[in-house]
Amino acid sequence: MQIAILDPAAGISGDMLLGALVDVGPDPEWLLSLPGRLGFGGVKVDIRAAVRCGVRATKVDFQLEHHGGQGIGGHGAHVAQLIELVDRAPVSPWVKERAVRAFRLIGEAEGRVHGVPAEKVHLHEVGAVDAVLDIVGCLEGFERLGVDAVYNLPVAVGSGWVEASHGKLPLPAPATGILLEGWEVSSASWVEGEATTPTGAALLRVLSRGAPPSRWRIVRSGWGAGTRDPKGYPNALRLILAEAAAEAAEVETIVTDIDDLPPEYVEPLREALLAAGALDCTVWAAQGKKGRVSLRIEVLAPLDAADGVVKALFENSTTAGVRRWRSIRNTLARREVTVDVAPEVSVRLKVTEGPSGPRLKAEYQDVIRAADRLKRPPLDIAREAERRAYAALGDGAGKR
Repeated sequence: MQIAILDPAAGISGDMLLGALVDVGPDPEWLLSLPGRLGFGGVKVDIRAAVRCGVRATKVDFQLEHHGGQGIGGHGAHVAQLIELVDRAPVSPWVKERAVRAFRLIGEAEGRVHGVPAEKVHLHEVGAVDAVLDIVGCLEGFERLGVDAVYNLPVAVGSGWVEASHGKLPLPAPATGILLEGWEVSSASWVEGEATTPTGAALLRVLSRGAPPSRWRIVRSGWGAGTRDPKGYPNALRLILAEAAAEAAEVETIVTDIDDLPPEYVEPLREALLAAGALDCTVWAAQGKKGRVSLRIEVLAPLDAADGVVKALFENSTTAGVRRWRSIRNTLARREVTVDVAPEVSVRLKVTEGPSGPRLKAEYQDVIRAADRLKRPPLDIAREAERRAYAALGDGAGKR
């Protein structure tokens, strides 16, 4: 499972998150073309390298000459107008749904602060254009990353005061505080000024599932620079791409016996359990009440996914109850490598680090797809993939 973890130890804003996304590797063409696609013909995208307290990062800015965008006048726009603009935008349904939700969250938060309806909350011209580009750009960036889930570490809110139109306000700013209700925050005293903006908090709300899994492995990371450059800490957001570590030490064992589930629905049940976060699912025949043949379903799940797995078990089977207990699970470290078995035909393999060296097993679905495409027996494909992977590992390729 590929995941992304936001580390807002110095806060989070739209430009910081855009910089971190560019830094971890997606082709920035989606960002360079974004103003034109959204109708902001006079906006230029500036992407450059920056250093924050000795840390190399990427800085993203939108340079507003004249926006030319429909729905935003020279005096700005209401949140309702921005939602209409996003709803017409040529973006995917995944991006559109989250962008609209982000603006609704901002409108509700600002509306609570100022005592006005959410749709009547007003953003001035530069702020409105920046908010649209930041929110849609960040969501498109994550869409291109293709991660399975996004999580976050505690959010720095900053220390001190922020200048508002009616005077100084304590940090976090009122709207930001509302948007972060229910989220774990950090009030580190060395983080100066406004660390997290309303746009950054709204993006966190629509992207993140909360705290990351208890165990994960870093694949790579990138940094997105903020505008300020204090001397005491890097004013930058770190974005970590990781793999969820399946070798969790403590798990829940979830068991049920079923005697009225048609056998052809066992495989869809297994798939639903794995999609819900189960680490493993075993099924075997047993003898139930009154001599009836039944199926014993035994599932292993990480502690933080156990409730979701139980929910999937109830939704996708005929069981009326389950038994649960915690278990200690000792496993070997594992990872994944990919090899080509023919031009443009690849197979993934699980690598288990055994005491005497790596053990390999080709992913079944990849093998079947490759065999169908190459018109070769699946077993031949699996053996070919394992041979190539062992050769690559022996040469040092694919090693961490």
